[in-house]
Amino acid sequence: MRPLAILGDNITTDHLSPSNAILASSAAGEYLTKMGVPEEDFNSYATHRGDHLTAQRATFANPKLFNEMVKENGQIKQGSLARIEPEGKVTRMWEAIETYMNRKQPLIVIAGADYGQGSSRDWAAKGVRLAGVEAIVAEGFERIHRTNLVGMGVLPLEFKPGVNRHSLALDGTELFDVVGEIKPGADLALVVTRQNGEKLDVAVTCRLDTADEVHVYQAGGVLQRFAQDFLAQ
Repeated sequence: MRPLAILGDNITTDHLSPSNAILASSAAGEYLTKMGVPEEDFNSYATHRGDHLTAQRATFANPKLFNEMVKENGQIKQGSLARIEPEGKVTRMWEAIETYMNRKQPLIVIAGADYGQGSSRDWAAKGVRLAGVEAIVAEGFERIHRTNLVGMGVLPLEFKPGVNRHSLALDGTELFDVVGEIKPGADLALVVTRQNGEKLDVAVTCRLDTADEVHVYQAGGVLQRFAQDFLAQ
């Protein structure tokens, strides 16, 4: 897995899937224009929740996002931005997501404490999963958002106390893999492969907290689990 974003503390569901007005210059705005929708009818992201092609373009589209992979003169650059690896090309977040989707590249998100706080938004988890994110490693998760991630088949992993993106000196050039048996609260190994080939095994906690959550995750999400249960009847 390659990192789509390395984020700080207190990332809210509004960072993950904003509800503000859609700008013509945004990925969603450009898509709506292409579909023949006049700008005065764009409205807000929240009104397009039933349109997945527009809603998924809202993923990490908050202009106040700080992706620590994107820096300018040594400072983290604000905006809906990403850095495509291994090229190191900085682009708008949606273009990075499209690039990785075309490459069928699995993704991961690294974050700080209190990831996913704020109002409960289904698209905050849906959009991340549709972007190709398979796991999120954070110092801590907001309760409802963690549950929503599991429901979408995204694996929530938690750093051990005292370990974080800074102590591991992560810069976004790394590759990540998860090793171990998926069980409720299990200790797993996050295998970090640096650009120079160095490998580092980082102990993380599996935040699938119940056996039922493990079953939902392994099915690929809650809808897939329901489908399996129905077909098994």
